[in-house]
Amino acid sequence: MLRIEGVEKSYKTGGLFSKKKQNVLTDISFECGQGECLGIIGESGSGKSTLGRLIIGIEEPDQGTVLFEGKRIRERNARRGNISAVFQDYTSSINPFYTVEQAMMEPLKLQNKARKEASGKIDLLLRQVGLDSSYRTKYPHELSGGEAQRVCIARAVSTEPKCILLDEAISSLDGSVQIQVLQLLKRLREIYNMGYIFITHDIQAAAYICDRVVFMRQGRIEETVNIAHLKDVQSAYAKKLLQMIIT
Repeated sequence: MLRIEGVEKSYKTGGLFSKKKQNVLTDISFECGQGECLGIIGESGSGKSTLGRLIIGIEEPDQGTVLFEGKRIRERNARRGNISAVFQDYTSSINPFYTVEQAMMEPLKLQNKARKEASGKIDLLLRQVGLDSSYRTKYPHELSGGEAQRVCIARAVSTEPKCILLDEAISSLDGSVQIQVLQLLKRLREIYNMGYIFITHDIQAAAYICDRVVFMRQGRIEETVNIAHLKDVQSAYAKKLLQMIIT
């Protein structure tokens, strides 16, 4: 479904006229199959969020390709309705002047859904994420963090995409709410047969929801391992991250 081939990315540093560049991603290659949940794990500065932006087409790689079902992700018809995203900062993910209904209606309008059909789907999605129809008229400032992130998830699911990118989507939530959202994501994956790209620094969360994980360090892939063999990682970096949650 998703194939990353030889991706590299760098950014200019040192001001407008500087020719200096900092490499953020180097020779990144991996695949994510239909319906698979692939975790991308790394500490801050490892390049995982930059990789996320390339995966959903917000930015382009300097070298290499990002393909979704054989098409370059920068092509609009490759992305539309096929891949969605949920980000860490739910407070800025929803227009503060939009009600929940208006925010959720946006992607449905792009699919040319009839108003009545779209309205019914919003009620269904809200129920599926544990909210009722009374939330339709609420504004973002009236929602708790967990409720706002549930709305963001419902909106991402609304087009029934083949893949959702979740970039630190639970890290800003309280511990008990994190568990609820992870359980919700598992349930939605079963309902819609979606794949996830789960970007996180939290190995425990990745172990709960992912099928495989990619360990990233300083813009490079250190190791890729199935969750069933997580304790058998070989790289010193992956072992260090695992040790951090044991001690």
